[in-house]
Amino acid sequence: MTNMEQKNKNAILLLHCPDTQGILAAVTDFINVNKGNIVYLDQYVDHENNVFFMRVEWDLNQFLIPAEKINEYFQTLFASKYQMQFSIYFTDVKPRMALFVSKMSHCLFDILARYTAGEMNVDIPFIISNHADLQWVGEKFGIPFHVIPLNKDNRTELEKEEMKLLKDNNIDFIVLARYMQIISEEMIQTYPNNIINIHHSFLPAFIGAKPYHQAYSRGVKIIGATSHYVTSELDAGPIIEQDVVRVTHKDNVKTFVAKGRDLEKIVLSRAIEKHIERKVLVYQNRTVIFS
Repeated sequence: MTNMEQKNKNAILLLHCPDTQGILAAVTDFINVNKGNIVYLDQYVDHENNVFFMRVEWDLNQFLIPAEKINEYFQTLFASKYQMQFSIYFTDVKPRMALFVSKMSHCLFDILARYTAGEMNVDIPFIISNHADLQWVGEKFGIPFHVIPLNKDNRTELEKEEMKLLKDNNIDFIVLARYMQIISEEMIQTYPNNIINIHHSFLPAFIGAKPYHQAYSRGVKIIGATSHYVTSELDAGPIIEQDVVRVTHKDNVKTFVAKGRDLEKIVLSRAIEKHIERKVLVYQNRTVIFS
């Protein structure tokens, strides 16, 4: 790849490794020596577990190493030496996001509005739903809408259909925009830390069914929403984003739900944006969210 082809293209490096002296200097020196211009750098040390985390982004306009060789060079020069786990991404590659929905439209509309306005740097090849209720939304936005009516009798067969759609469309990550079905173990294993869910509660409190009803019955003063990566343990994956809104004794279940749905849209969109921007680093069952 020539320098002209690399123009207006940045590389993003996410890494974590045991904390030791010299890591920051080694990584930045690698970029500087090869004529890369650093445009973003953030790092964090978990002193309790002695783990170093880092996100660095640099301009490839004058970078001496071809983009397709950066991963190989970095692995050889640094990853083995410092026991690094790392990923490299490029800003000219749009992630491909599949949307899964059921019957509730608020998160879907919010995502598609932001997408249409150019606020989300992704491609959306299709929407999957277990109901046909929102098919008109897909048609309105010009996005293919696939109805796959999962139930306990046809689940295995139809999950194969879902997996084929994901594979054939080169999907990078999945967003569950209020999709009310359990995700299969095969899909979770195929897309580790790449399935984003929105839960209508401030986890881990009030988990399970009807959290707003639970919150109302307890007389809470705040309610929340949580966006997290999907794992095999239900509603227990690494948390990406959370927020809360205040409520009072004057609220009822209906206003709890209305306020909660507004919050769900915001929290889910923030999580998606962080994921797209490659600002989320998962370590064990926690996340480091870079600013």
